[in-house]
Amino acid sequence: MCAETACLALRLEGPLQSWGTASQYNRRLTDLLPSRSAISGMLCAALGLDRGSAEEASFLQEMMPVSMLAIAVPRQLGNRLLPVRRLEDYHTVLDTAKADGGLKDCQLTYRQYLLNAAFRVFLSGERELLEKAGNALLDPVWGLWLGRKACIPTAPVFAGIYPDQRTAITSCLPEGLKGCLCSRDVSSFPDGTDSVADMPVCFSSSGRAFALRRIWKGYAGEGNAS
Repeated sequence: MCAETACLALRLEGPLQSWGTASQYNRRLTDLLPSRSAISGMLCAALGLDRGSAEEASFLQEMMPVSMLAIAVPRQLGNRLLPVRRLEDYHTVLDTAKADGGLKDCQLTYRQYLLNAAFRVFLSGERELLEKAGNALLDPVWGLWLGRKACIPTAPVFAGIYPDQRTAITSCLPEGLKGCLCSRDVSSFPDGTDSVADMPVCFSSSGRAFALRRIWKGYAGEGNAS
């Protein structure tokens, strides 16, 4: 007998957001849509799962079959559409290790953030698992961030549990999706437009690991975006 399924809806709103999937070393970029790794990390924080723990590994494994749809929601000020912009800031880190064993006086790192962005994320999968995650979002063990600790949500992240994705979208976005930038998981390679290495396997600081995720990315109303 198949497990009962459901759709968990997330509301991601805040003045700063950052969703990296390919950042390395001293330059940390942001994508235009939330990453699977950041969403999974947020759920792990809400559940209070330690980095690299057996509990984290078990939860991330359970999340593998869950499909994700991320939608960029246009924001308006009066009758004016607010454009999403990227902001780049820099951080200074003292006493970083060098290859020869010495220490650098100062290391600069550059980090990007999104401004004027708002998103809805829909996770579809086993009801029991998603209800567990949804309940944790209502009363999180640790803080919830929109990609980085500087990015604080300005609205409740939990947006409801629904019987299916279509019902969730209708309830959370009654104005519809037409023209919205979105990305969704696809089950076959030809149906996708990109492969992203943001499916977390382990968040341990010494053993971070991510698997590839095949997605379709585009504007709702085109191809298989609807």
